[in-house]
Amino acid sequence: MHNTALQSWGDSFRAFVHPRVITMLFMGLSAGIPILLIFSTLSIWLREAGVERSTVTYFSWAALGYSFKFVWAPLIDRLPFPVLYGLLGRRRSWLIIAQTGIIGAILWMGFTDPAQNLTMMAFAAVALGFASATQDIVIDAYRIEAADADLQAMMSSAYIGGYRIGMIVAGAGALTIAGLFEAEGSYEPMAWTVAYGCMALAMGIGVITTLIIGEPTVTRTDSKYFHETSDYVRFLLMFALTVIAFIAANIYTANLTNPLKSGLIDAGMISELAGFIAGTLKLAISVAAAILTAWLTTKVGVTPTGMVQETYIAPVKDFIDRYGKAAIVVLTLIGVYRIADIVMGVMANVFYTDLGFSKEEIATVSKTFGLFMTIAGSFLGGLLSVRYGVVRILFLGALLSAITNILFAIMAHLGPNTMMFAGVIAADNLSGGLATAAFIAYLSGLTNISFTAMQYAIFSSIMTLFPKILAGFSGTVVDSVGYSWFFIGTAIIGIPVLFLVVLAGRMMQINADKQAEIETKT
Repeated sequence: MHNTALQSWGDSFRAFVHPRVITMLFMGLSAGIPILLIFSTLSIWLREAGVERSTVTYFSWAALGYSFKFVWAPLIDRLPFPVLYGLLGRRRSWLIIAQTGIIGAILWMGFTDPAQNLTMMAFAAVALGFASATQDIVIDAYRIEAADADLQAMMSSAYIGGYRIGMIVAGAGALTIAGLFEAEGSYEPMAWTVAYGCMALAMGIGVITTLIIGEPTVTRTDSKYFHETSDYVRFLLMFALTVIAFIAANIYTANLTNPLKSGLIDAGMISELAGFIAGTLKLAISVAAAILTAWLTTKVGVTPTGMVQETYIAPVKDFIDRYGKAAIVVLTLIGVYRIADIVMGVMANVFYTDLGFSKEEIATVSKTFGLFMTIAGSFLGGLLSVRYGVVRILFLGALLSAITNILFAIMAHLGPNTMMFAGVIAADNLSGGLATAAFIAYLSGLTNISFTAMQYAIFSSIMTLFPKILAGFSGTVVDSVGYSWFFIGTAIIGIPVLFLVVLAGRMMQINADKQAEIETKT
């Protein structure tokens, strides 16, 4: 692992009140508000409006922008927004645009009655997902560019804490406001209009923060190709055509993948695996169609080859050039670091219910108490990362995440014991918050200032892809071996992560030493 010099406890605690750290607390709140307005809060509204349960679940697709934000992240990195760029700078101008889009989408949803126009609500939810994902791209880039690596862990902690507070505002806060304006058991669209209007007003915190803070001062490589307005228009046209090709391919390949899934199930394959194979094929065809479209538009001169090279290929090449052989190990670590948490987390609420806990107990212990434990864990992770170094706490977080999963296996044998439930939630959420804070700081340190948004967007997409795929089989595993062995299994699959943390740390240290030696000689 890195031979990181220890910081004093005084320096570590002083990082709590650094202006950039406080900024990230408010930015995190701004990022945490939209997500629940697409998921749980919206789901409750839709059910009250009489929307079918199967249709409600489709609305989760409105947040797909979070998984594919790396597609338009290069635009945020390279395209200065007209007029606002000169007034606010690169990052702040895009932040204002994204936050304005979020407020507009929230109001659009608030003034739409899903009982009367469900399609319009779907469009508004998609718009909110896109604008919110765009805000995440810019906040991540701003965080990395606004402070040195020594402060990244604490900034990550503040961001996580603010994000969780934002979720409380958009979750419990929005539901409470809606409840004040409607009678028990009745559906009043105006109650939800008021609730969503208040959430749009709460987003003003993010807007005010953006206007108050300063633009990060960074030395970055300017674009060689983006100069004229026509360059931007041509590039955006290529991007739009690529997105259309991806969506069209995704829709029409269903005629191929749906029969394939049915055939695999009829042949005896479990539905989860059949769905995964069919879904992977569908995604592969869609991605291939998008790449082919981008290539064709470049060939016919819609966009210069160099422009595409600089925007999409250069960030990937830069990462490989900087880390060499270590790049493979680092990307593997990113892909599996959260595997124990995510695979276990999919079954958590089902486990609590099956164990015999009531909805009220689950809401109080897991959602409310657990939320505060996550916030505490994130700040603890930031403090320890500043004191001992990010890689050491990265290792500790992975170790604790695996160990706490074993506590769930023990809980499975004790039945609905509330004290044990609270203790396990405290340990699990504290360790999860600690690990996440260190992990975000680690990812931030991997990026190059010239490609901040693109590289971090790729990392954040990779970190959940494989664990979420594996998590899709959680229910099948529990049916086969039971909860105890399932939780023990999730702890075991977290063990290789520890070796990857150590290996990645050593390889990156060797790489850093070589780079320093080269710079000394030159």
